[in-house]
Amino acid sequence: MYIIVRCESCGTFTYIDRFQNWKLCPVCGETMQKSSVRKYLEVENHHDADAVVVELERYLHQNKRTDLTPDETRKLRAEYARRVSSDIH
Repeated sequence: MYIIVRCESCGTFTYIDRFQNWKLCPVCGETMQKSSVRKYLEVENHHDADAVVVELERYLHQNKRTDLTPDETRKLRAEYARRVSSDIH
């Protein structure tokens, strides 16, 4: 399992393995503590994590936005849960 997070320093989306306590931002090198960064979504594997990161960056860029609203984050989580559920069946 991987947790989609966002660097508090530069705003880059990335992911942290659920067993990691910290990660260096791949863009600015800032140390991100899992306990203090905003968690957007938990996904099953690194392929899903990579895809979600790309989609989040694209979505914010296209909409000239800097972050997701709490409602958008809830919808993101619900959509991912629905996809995982449909893949199982």
